[in-house]
Amino acid sequence: MIYHCIRFTLKADVTEEEKTAGLARMGEHIHAIPVVKARVVGPDFGGEFDYGAVTVLEDISSYERYMNHPAHLEMDRAGLPLIDTFVSYDITDDPDPEIGAKIADVHRRRFENVPDVAGLVAGLNEYSGSAAPGRHGPPGSHLVD
Repeated sequence: MIYHCIRFTLKADVTEEEKTAGLARMGEHIHAIPVVKARVVGPDFGGEFDYGAVTVLEDISSYERYMNHPAHLEMDRAGLPLIDTFVSYDITDDPDPEIGAKIADVHRRRFENVPDVAGLVAGLNEYSGSAAPGRHGPPGSHLVD
């Protein structure tokens, strides 16, 4: 299983209405993707982030389908412009020693094939995590501009 996790803070000028609508859309989009085994979206407690989400996927094939699903891409296009600080990471019990490289490759191909989403990610004030356009690194590295 792969647990894809994100944590984020919103830009200071995001209105309460934008926040509520954005989080609702995020939940709707995640529920529209059939490969998702389980998911949660909500407030993030115990850290410096406002909100977070965890998406559970069966394997790397499901992970790639999730990342490239039209609903996920729409979620990115609607939500990323509201985000200031963003971190993503993946936790897995997959025994494949290459799973980290395979996850990074999913992101690399995704950003090559969907340049508008790559631009939105690259435009975040701060990003660290599993992958970002042109900023892939080894497991455990923090990739921040």
